[in-house]
This record gives sequence, structure tokens and C-alpha cells, in this order.
Amino acid sequence: MRVNGKEVSLDNNQSLMQFLVANQFDVATLAVARNGEIVPKANYDTVILCEADSLEVVRFVGGG
Repeated sequence: MRVNGKEVSLDNNQSLMQFLVANQFDVATLAVARNGEIVPKANYDTVILCEADSLEVVRFVGGG
């Protein structure tokens, strides 16, 4: 699987939420696109990842 352009290993039958938590992403402050489509946070637990997936994980940054 690719995450932000880098190859990463993936555990079988892993949800998006499990992947994000296991890789220490702060779920509250990010957005995820899976294969080019935004995944609603409400679906993170039900989206099951596979080796062919490509994720883009972006973090919200405040500033001014």
C-alpha cells in the first residue's frame, strides 16, 4: 500500500482507523483520501484497506 507516496506494509483485514492509530496519526486533526476519494471520518472504522490502496493523509494546520 502507498501512504503519501511511500510504500508501507499492511496487516490483513485492517480498517483505516486501525491503520491510522497503529501509525500514530492524530485522527482528530487529519483528512484522508483513499484512491483519490475523501473518506468521511464516520467511515474510518468500516473502510477495510488492501495492498492496492493509495492513501493521502493530510493534517490541518492553523495559522494566521
